[in-house]
Amino acid sequence: MSLDVMVIVLFAAVLHAGWNSLVRASSEKFPNTVLIVLGAAVWMVFLLPVTPIPAPESWPYLAASVIIHVVYFSLVAFSYQDGELSFVYPLMRGSAPVISAIAAALLINESPSPGGWAGVLLISCGILVLAGDSWRSGSFRSAPAIFALGNACVIALYTLVDGKGVRLSGNAFSYTGWIFLLTAPVLLAISAAGKGGKILQSIKTGWHRGLLGGACTLASYGLALWAMTRAPIALVAALRETSVVFAAVIASFFLKEPITRVRYASILTVCAGAVAIKML
Repeated sequence: MSLDVMVIVLFAAVLHAGWNSLVRASSEKFPNTVLIVLGAAVWMVFLLPVTPIPAPESWPYLAASVIIHVVYFSLVAFSYQDGELSFVYPLMRGSAPVISAIAAALLINESPSPGGWAGVLLISCGILVLAGDSWRSGSFRSAPAIFALGNACVIALYTLVDGKGVRLSGNAFSYTGWIFLLTAPVLLAISAAGKGGKILQSIKTGWHRGLLGGACTLASYGLALWAMTRAPIALVAALRETSVVFAAVIASFFLKEPITRVRYASILTVCAGAVAIKML
């Protein structure tokens, strides 16, 4: 991986942690998640004239990705409903490589290397310590943990689908933009059916937050997928997991979440394990 691609992936990791913090800081998690996806779709509308339509070969992957991302964004909102960023984010992002490695070993008989299994062990230990620290402090909630782990499965799935789809699309940013452009109306319809008044109120009062978060999530995923066309998917995915460290910093300094030394250590362990799985 070249230095310029590495810097771009790290920047994408910061942006990803940033838009998650916007969801966590909001009072209404699902409407504000929808608002961020709408913001990304709005940006894409302006970019449509200068971006090509993804190649037809990528359309089946694009369609599958839209369905997967509807589930993904819904679970993001549910996870933060009663969970802290410094707990939910590393659990959600860090578990995905473990799930991918175990699924590959069980379903397609593709066993990770010894270094990969060491990464699985590191992440598992980090998550156990993270959960134990939350339990000790009285902040542990089972629902956010379940939603976060469920979303880790979704993350593992869309990484595989989009890693293939973007390489067939011919343009990473166009492929990414169309994901958000097609996901936004589906999420909006779901939100309107359940909490129509709240989503309208969120748009009226928080449109600027939606545009900011939308720019972050669109740029974050677009840059990551672009990097996957320039470097091995595994290396890009591993480096992107450094976002759990950036999320911890944001949670501490901006959201004022109390993060103990034990929690910091567990987050760093999860990050190290994710990198080990993908690189060793």
